[in-house]
Amino acid sequence: MEKTYVLDTNVLLQAPYALTSFEDNHIVLPLTVLEELDGRKSADGEIGANARQVIRFLESLRAQGNLLQGLALPSGGTLRLETGYSEIQLPAAFSDAKSDNRILKTCQGLRGCQEKVILVTKDILLRIKAQALGLEAQDFTTEQAPAGAAQYTGRCQVYVPENRFDAFRKKELAREDVYILGPEGERVCPELVVNQFVILQADASNKKTQLGRYNGKKILPLQYKKKQPYGVKPRNAGQVFLQEALMASAQEAPLVIVKGMAGTAKTFYSLAVGLHEILEKEEPAYRRILISRPNVQFDDDIGFLPGDESEKIAPLLRPVIDNLELLVDQNEKERFADERSLAGKVSELFDRDIISAQALNFIRGRSVTKTYLIIDEAQNLTPKQAKGIITRAGMGTKIILLGDPYQIDHPLLDERTNGLSYAAERMKGSPLCAQITLFAEECERSPLALDAIQRM
Repeated sequence: MEKTYVLDTNVLLQAPYALTSFEDNHIVLPLTVLEELDGRKSADGEIGANARQVIRFLESLRAQGNLLQGLALPSGGTLRLETGYSEIQLPAAFSDAKSDNRILKTCQGLRGCQEKVILVTKDILLRIKAQALGLEAQDFTTEQAPAGAAQYTGRCQVYVPENRFDAFRKKELAREDVYILGPEGERVCPELVVNQFVILQADASNKKTQLGRYNGKKILPLQYKKKQPYGVKPRNAGQVFLQEALMASAQEAPLVIVKGMAGTAKTFYSLAVGLHEILEKEEPAYRRILISRPNVQFDDDIGFLPGDESEKIAPLLRPVIDNLELLVDQNEKERFADERSLAGKVSELFDRDIISAQALNFIRGRSVTKTYLIIDEAQNLTPKQAKGIITRAGMGTKIILLGDPYQIDHPLLDERTNGLSYAAERMKGSPLCAQITLFAEECERSPLALDAIQRM
């Protein structure tokens, strides 16, 4: 059955291609959506660019006919501008001054003459208001990753016969050599993903495990598990896998996606490997470490802050500085004895351009070459921003996306629609992407931090 979708402005501002994402169904744009697009078209950053992209698309359709009567879309459906239904009465608490309520009026009016009307909005509160009026409302799901535990973690555990297990140190395993247990306890050959990390459990002993990586054909022993980049040693399986992904060359794995809650050493380990690749190798693998940390207010407000670019973004990079302080002086007893000396060591990394920080909107639109690029707090990216960053990778560049999908500051994103989760789902199985999710029990910040994570 054909459906009629009424689109909210925020859908178009986040995903300007949304008008072509509803197959052979009908799309209706209330007049208030055009007014809001007009108000956003001059905005700086991604919002303004997306608004202008949608307006240009609407103009291309207008040149073909009358938008008020409806026009065919490339996807097979239709698009129509709706100017009526202003006379529809909503409950007294729904003020006519709010654009959201004018959109609800359009939905109410269309429901009277259409079989199936669905409001599509990123605004949770508007979906609640729609439900209160008996209207069906949905999020824009085209960019959604799976929910919660169904998201890809980049690792799995399998069983290995004892004789094969002992031989793994010298010889790789075929996928058929390992197994998982089925619902009836039977042995089942697992479905493995390219670049998925594997915990190998000897089936005759619960205490014997080894770690490997599936390359699409074989399970291989890890290459870098005995390394200690910049003096840092992995403390758990998750960090071993993380080290393997980060130390792989930009030709092997130019993209690394790391998910995990605070305290799992995502940023710390990424910086350690970056410093190792630049400072501890005879021939540095990268020209520099480039760091950016998106923030929901950041792109719009940066131009109004005093100072040069590095001074403007310094407050947002304080967590990075904290990690650098731990790395440049790893003597825990003496580290903070001379605060001025410690600050000088960190500043030297920036002064020598070994590490630099840039605003996200300065990175988008560039081609970044031979750079170790860390995007911290990547869960606050939109899917379009994530795509824009990944597609900027030039030759010799390694991009590391770090974040916790459950700690989001962006008002229109959640654990399924943020750019980190979107990139992880779309790049799953790519031979050029390594992924790992660090679990709560792998928190290494402090015993208190781990205990709080488990209890709270």
